[in-house]
Amino acid sequence: MSRRVLVVDDEKLIVKGIRFSLEQDGMEVDCAYDGEEALQKAKENEYDIILLDVMLPKLTGFEVCQQIREFSNVPVVMLTAKGEDMDKILGLEYGADDYITKPFNILEVKARLKAIMRRTNRKDKAEEESILEGKDMRLDREGRRVYINGKEINLTAKEFEVLELLMLNPNKVYSRENLLKLVWGSDYPGDVRTVDVHIRRLREKIEANPSEPKYVHTKWGVGYYYA
Repeated sequence: MSRRVLVVDDEKLIVKGIRFSLEQDGMEVDCAYDGEEALQKAKENEYDIILLDVMLPKLTGFEVCQQIREFSNVPVVMLTAKGEDMDKILGLEYGADDYITKPFNILEVKARLKAIMRRTNRKDKAEEESILEGKDMRLDREGRRVYINGKEINLTAKEFEVLELLMLNPNKVYSRENLLKLVWGSDYPGDVRTVDVHIRRLREKIEANPSEPKYVHTKWGVGYYYA
């Protein structure tokens, strides 16, 4: 499976060079040239890693990284033309996973990105497991059954698939648009209200108090996540 990378820099020649090199290694690369565009793409798409320049128009790389951390744990590597330790430390404090100082060797960039993706590849590890467990819930992926405190909960196919996706990625917030695309497919003719209805019905079945959920939570203005 190819890796999907978001490269963010306002210097288009740098972006072009990085994109070409990563695509040569079989990666799928999206590009953004300012902070607002980067943040929007990070919200709308799923990436395996984001390469993010510090000095950007509209929003700085630090601001983008900080806001991404409100809805995603995607690995972020900061690019900085400055060599001061404070910038590097600040980048990591805002939620970055690593930093690379310009000018850089593209081979070093690729090596660092691949190393970080290997370390943080929790999703692929989780997908290899047939049983998912959290709190007092147990989800059997092969048998497509869900148990709470040992009692089986009867879910519809889509309710199961929504819960399975959220449990595979605990604490990752999915927008309604992303859930609709991932569970129902990009060609599904319905709208995001379908997601809200299924989340409500799912909560009615698995939550002791659906208005104060224990499992499936809402990140207001962003989407849903499993805690």
